[in-house]
Order: sequence, then structure tokens, then C-alpha cells
Amino acid sequence: MTTTDMLIDRIKTHRVFAHPLYDHWAAGPPSAEVSGALFHQVQSFCASTRPGGEFPTALRDLGWDEQAVLIEEIVDSESGHGPELATMAGHIVNRTGAQVFDDVYDTERVEAWLKTSSDRLLANLPGYDRETGLTAQAKAAIAVFRRRFSADAETTVRNLGTALALEIISNQSLIPGEKRALIDSGHYKTELDEPEMHYMAEHWGDAGAEQQHEANVIRAVSTVMDASNSEQIEQGVEDFLDSLCALWDVLDAALLSSGLQPAE
Repeated sequence: MTTTDMLIDRIKTHRVFAHPLYDHWAAGPPSAEVSGALFHQVQSFCASTRPGGEFPTALRDLGWDEQAVLIEEIVDSESGHGPELATMAGHIVNRTGAQVFDDVYDTERVEAWLKTSSDRLLANLPGYDRETGLTAQAKAAIAVFRRRFSADAETTVRNLGTALALEIISNQSLIPGEKRALIDSGHYKTELDEPEMHYMAEHWGDAGAEQQHEANVIRAVSTVMDASNSEQIEQGVEDFLDSLCALWDVLDAALLSSGLQPAE
């Protein structure tokens, strides 16, 4: 039977865990428009991972009350982070050398500009959706999290695996990768303690939200996984890893490794 430790090893050895997108992003900085297109895709994907939907209720229907509480803690922790991510995106865009936003706290304007950048640079990709400004790969990755709005038992068990992969990737790959590209590289001349970078500060490090999210979901999975459900949980893990890897692949190819532009 697959164990939680085996799943964690699988997550940490998947190609997405150390994806070259972060290295290419750190090698920049990309232009304001490239940064905007990147952030539109990333922000849209991240937004899909925050709602709990029917997930906690469905866990309770299976008799997994403790696991429902652990997931609810993650959902509550992520509430309201969308505007903070938009602020950070606007701040980074301004730091590319182009003063695009007078007010990076104007979420609606920032998000609209990010989508416009995505439309300009990515609209020719197969399957691009102009209404949402999403690549086909972003839509597929988002669809994995729309399953949280289904309450059937099989989907709920798969959602546990997806949640496990999400939180480990977020804590140990995505947030560290973004920190390396946005702060450690020095390209944007920004620091973790700047108010516009609060989203990163909130998620980064041993005291960050992602650390607790990872601990919560590892406990949730490890306390219910057995021979009857381990294959479904493993499938949920793979669904997330493969869809995110496809998204990172297309963004890396279209905007960074073959599309890196000098600062404006």
C-alpha cells in the first residue's frame, strides 16, 4: 500500500518540484508586460486553490471530522489573499523599470492590466481563452480544484491527495521559487518587509502560512489513508502535479526561457 511518506517522496521528486521556470524568472528581470502575463496566469491559478467548496462538508459526510477541521483552517487562512497577491504583482511590475501603476492597491486595475498583458503575449497559444485570459494549461490546472465543489466520496478522497500535493509544492517549491526570483535575485530591488510584499512575507518561512498548511494536510491524509483509498489519494496527487507542470512548461517556454526580454 502507498504510504504518506511515499506520496511526499513522489511529490518532491516530480519534475514540477524543481521546475526551471523559477531559475529563468530569477535570471531576468522580465519586462513589465512579461511579468504581467506571468502573474495573470499564476494569480488565476492560485485563486482557484483557495475556496473550500463542498470539500470540508464532504469530509464530514465520510466521518472525517478532524480532517474537515484541518482543511477548514487552511481555507480560512487563505481568505482575502487575492488582493494581496495583486498588490505584490503590481509592485513587481513597477519595479521592472516601467511605472505602470500609481496605486498598486487598486486590485481591479492591477488585475485588468495583468490580463491585458496576457492577452497580448499569450493569445496565440492553442486553446487560449480570451474571455478569462487563461491558457489551456491554466484552465486544466484550475479544473482540478473545481472538483472541490463536488461532494461524492470518490472525488473527496482524490481531493485529499490534491490538497497534499498543493501544500507541499506551495511551501517547498512555489513560494521559495518566487522568493528567489522576486527578492533574492535583486532584480526588482525589493525586500520581504516592504508592505507591498506582504503576500510573500505571509507565506514564506518556518512561521509562514504554508508551513502550517503543509502540516495540516499531512496529518489529514496520514490519519485516513489505508488500502481502501490510497490509490484514489495517489491519483489526486498526480492530477495536481501533472497539471501544474504543464502550466509551468508553457509559461516558461512562452515567456521566459524562449521569451525573456530586457527590462523596459
